[in-house]
Amino acid sequence: MADEAVAERAAEPASRDQQKPQSPREPQGSRSPEAPPHGGERGGDRGDEQAQGEAEAHDGPEAGDDEAAERAKERERAADRIKDLTRDPLAEEDGEDGPTDLAAAARARRAGRKLLTSGRDFTSFDRSRIGHAHIGDINVSLDARRSGVAMRGGPVPEEELRRLRRAHVEPAGYVRLRRALESRRLLVLGGAPGTGRTCTALALLDEVTRDGAGDGGRVRRFDPHQGEGVRGLVVEVNGGEGAEGGERRGTGYLLELALDRPGTLPPDEMDLDQLASTLAEGDAYAVVVVSVGSAANPLLAGRYGMVCPPAPSRELVTVRLRERLEEARDHEALERAARIAEDPEVIEAVGLDDLRPAEAELLASLLAEHLLGSLTREELLAGCRGIAAVQAHEWFAGVDRALAAAPSSGDGRTPVRSATAALFHPVAFRIALAVLGGGSHSAVSAAAHLLTWELSVQSDPDSTPSRPLFCDDPESDRALSRARSDNGAIDVAGAEVTGQLIFYRGSALPAAVLAEIWDRHFPVRAPVVRWLRLLADDPRPQVSVRAAVAAGELSVRDFEYGFGELVRPLAEASSPRRRVFAATALDQVAGHASHRKAVRKVVDDWSRYGTASLRWTAAMTLGHGRAADSVDAALDALARIGVRDQGRQLAVASLNVVRLLTLPECATVLRRLGQWAEHRREEYQDLALVTIVRLATTGVDEVLDDEPGTPLGDRGDWPLLLALAVTRPELTGTLADLLWTALNTARSRDVAFDALEALLRSASRGERGEGREGGEGREGGDRMRPGLAALLPALTSDEHDRQQLEWLLRRMMRDQDRPLTTEQASALWRLAVPARQRRSDEEESHG
Repeated sequence: MADEAVAERAAEPASRDQQKPQSPREPQGSRSPEAPPHGGERGGDRGDEQAQGEAEAHDGPEAGDDEAAERAKERERAADRIKDLTRDPLAEEDGEDGPTDLAAAARARRAGRKLLTSGRDFTSFDRSRIGHAHIGDINVSLDARRSGVAMRGGPVPEEELRRLRRAHVEPAGYVRLRRALESRRLLVLGGAPGTGRTCTALALLDEVTRDGAGDGGRVRRFDPHQGEGVRGLVVEVNGGEGAEGGERRGTGYLLELALDRPGTLPPDEMDLDQLASTLAEGDAYAVVVVSVGSAANPLLAGRYGMVCPPAPSRELVTVRLRERLEEARDHEALERAARIAEDPEVIEAVGLDDLRPAEAELLASLLAEHLLGSLTREELLAGCRGIAAVQAHEWFAGVDRALAAAPSSGDGRTPVRSATAALFHPVAFRIALAVLGGGSHSAVSAAAHLLTWELSVQSDPDSTPSRPLFCDDPESDRALSRARSDNGAIDVAGAEVTGQLIFYRGSALPAAVLAEIWDRHFPVRAPVVRWLRLLADDPRPQVSVRAAVAAGELSVRDFEYGFGELVRPLAEASSPRRRVFAATALDQVAGHASHRKAVRKVVDDWSRYGTASLRWTAAMTLGHGRAADSVDAALDALARIGVRDQGRQLAVASLNVVRLLTLPECATVLRRLGQWAEHRREEYQDLALVTIVRLATTGVDEVLDDEPGTPLGDRGDWPLLLALAVTRPELTGTLADLLWTALNTARSRDVAFDALEALLRSASRGERGEGREGGEGREGGDRMRPGLAALLPALTSDEHDRQQLEWLLRRMMRDQDRPLTTEQASALWRLAVPARQRRSDEEESHG
């Protein structure tokens, strides 16, 4: 079929079964790319015969001139339309050519799914009081005392001290803490609630007061409500008002201060000096326990302050197990219990990197009861899963109780509700870390401040929240949230840079936190929803995509509420970023078998009857591969979306057809592309052509959901077309036929040749790696050569195809900005044309 015939029949893509059209500016003579080609550069779709035909039409009657001009305009419009449709459909809000980092979005989605989808049951215990784990005969209190709810003052029984000496595990630096207490008489001990700081304080006081003989007990707790904190303890040590039995020499005092309550001020250095002097006069000791945080930082930085490190988890569990198994008198039981504790399934069920004392006690109890036959393995795993849920409950239960009972102002009418932001910030940080964990510390902190505002406004709508600007303490945030930080890669503007990442110290905590706030604290839902909508607008995929995954997990817990408040409103938004958020959340819901049928019904209805925005969102959801009963059903829906309204949403449909090519059913997708290319309707043909071109220009890392370690996952920097040619060699012929169709169809030829040029450059110069240090780009290009070695011979199976490749190589060699060297062109030619074929072509040319 002549070139002008293909150009005039723009609605009919070429088929390799048909006569092949002339290549653009087809080169003559030798097939070696070293020689310059005859003629000029390719212009549009016009070959020599087409240009001659148009010249003849120009010399004809006026009617012929008009008809030829109209045909030329139609060809140009068709080509421009295909070019427009191959642009990124997600970039329309940023401008016509605004880039979007699909690779960063795919990585963020994988990270979010890994963070929140671990196959665990969020609510592991069915109990009326979550503060206690009651399984069989186990009833262990897990409630670490909340700050501000200190125990009443009084002596610590000797029996409790004896048990403490037997069971206490010394943390790292314990000797240093004891020496500091002995020398200064006063120690301000900082730590996060539940880390064993109170037990360590009691153990210290027990050691330094062994020779004491106080009338009311040598170790005493001091009720902070009894006096004005440290000043009240001075009175107590002096035997003043409120003391029992006069002066107590050689006594140790424990004072737990709550500095995170609104309006509470920490003691100053002069108060501490006075207390230390009074203790020295009475040969007494005192440990003041405080929670780490901005309010306690001046105390911990002073001469009396020290941080209490947590006790080692393994030793904690071993000690508790030894206690539990003493009565069994089974010498091998402890070893068996240790082996069970190291079982990967048990470790995954616990989901915590390190255990706090009460958690270690519960785990030891569960292991002991399992060994003694009181618990089945399923009950053991269920009990292990509940440990993180209890920690989440402790973090959020009654946080704002102090605000609800706030004192009134001087006039007796206006309540005083100050420092709400300071109260809610630790809570907001834990929620932000559950949603964005694994991202940068700055992103989590910024999101936490946004949520702090929303929580404060929800709690006190009549006041404007205020927060000091220089009181953030990253170390306190990590300690209060059981978090850790590490250096890692962060996506910034399409490039990876090294930055500080932050994680929970345990895979179970993110899901436990989201379950706690969503299921047990209904008033929190409104500010969290507003906050997630704000995150949906964030241009950083590490924020918006991770938030979308979390929104999907929350919707699973209450689909009616999540769909109505998060998914549906954002699915109808004008911003593509918000619609991507809704699609990602829906796909996350579809990952749960209990909700998959509902999601598929929603997506099918949107694809058939929805508005333009809903159809767009449905297409993005279908591309993940879980929102339809089968790949064929997903392709039917995408085609329905793509061809409707003269192909108005063909671009987003084609993008998601390409995403389906990463699934095992890749052959089904390719077969359907071939059927669309031969369809009688132009919209279906355009869908095939645009998808083929997009396949050639899309990188694996932009569409892949798999982790590294899979055949495609190990080729994340490859073009998807080349990666498929290597990993699925049985499909190479089909891939080549489809690309050939795009190269030899008039309206898609320009963009198809541009895509082929990008593929050639990726293997010749490592174009995807250009700009990296150390020559990584060239190495990446060398890795991609097997892809071209598989694809190009199938694409250039006859003389005409090889002439087209020769023409393209010559054009690349004459590129003024990025000229292809002779060596590179020859190497690509040798990949495409085997040595036997090259000898045959040379014999024909000389014959």
